[in-house]
Amino acid sequence: MTFSLAAQDPESGMFGIVSASSSIAVGNRCPWARAGVGAVLTQHRTDTRAGPLGLDFLARGYGAQETVNLLVAGSEYPGQRQFAALDRDGRTAFFNGPQIESINAGHVGNRCVSVGNFLATGDVPKAMVDAYEAAHGQTFAERLLAALDAGIAEGGETQPVMAASLLIVDRHSWPLVDLRVDFEPDPHHTLRRLWRAYEPLVERFVTQVLRPFELKPLINSALTI
Repeated sequence: MTFSLAAQDPESGMFGIVSASSSIAVGNRCPWARAGVGAVLTQHRTDTRAGPLGLDFLARGYGAQETVNLLVAGSEYPGQRQFAALDRDGRTAFFNGPQIESINAGHVGNRCVSVGNFLATGDVPKAMVDAYEAAHGQTFAERLLAALDAGIAEGGETQPVMAASLLIVDRHSWPLVDLRVDFEPDPHHTLRRLWRAYEPLVERFVTQVLRPFELKPLINSALTI
């Protein structure tokens, strides 16, 4: 019950994933990314173990297709799983288990891949890829959010979407952006509001890790996390 898009920004090398689901905590279970390594999506009867395992495969030098093949081969129930991978060279791959009974689909673009299940229409992944690519020139986060909006506009899932997440990794061991909305109507609207509030603080939160003495106090003390 999830649809997602994973992408690599060709200019910065950042990896990002945007996801949505009618099920709670999609951001905790389905999208996985590691700086300088790649991204993995694990969906439908989600095997959360496949996220870090897939990233380890990518880190060892396996490509996207090899990583997906290994995840399928190592799964106890591959027919029920949906996987996708994006490697450091921008190559993509996806797998839709043959026992997934709902509408499911995948689509690849330039350094991006989208997959979904329990879809209202099989065109949702393509709509997400098309919107992401059409938003060229916008910030990486905005391009990802545009993909999410397009997936929902295309019909999204057969049930109302109630959770959404935005994950971006850059050069460090921690995520640059990790925003999640859980179990509320129209979570994509809330996710965009969260991003607008978070965007001005992104670099500050990196600086406070690496060079904390360079920071000046914020006027709003609630933001000096």
